[in-house]
Amino acid sequence: MKTTLKIEGMSCDHCVRHVHDALKEIPGVKEAIVNLKENNAVVDHEDTVTLGAMKFAVVEAGYEVV
Repeated sequence: MKTTLKIEGMSCDHCVRHVHDALKEIPGVKEAIVNLKENNAVVDHEDTVTLGAMKFAVVEAGYEVV
């Protein structure tokens, strides 16, 4: 299953890595492709991963999901 998250607050490659790592720490996330230019993340995950869990991880990393 794939979910696209629109993310605000990223300004550099460090931000991209921070969001990527936060999403990958969620059990059931297979891959997270974070795009600075598009300000989004495409998350490939198992059905057990909730949107709320992904949003929480991004917010805890210091960014905003819109």
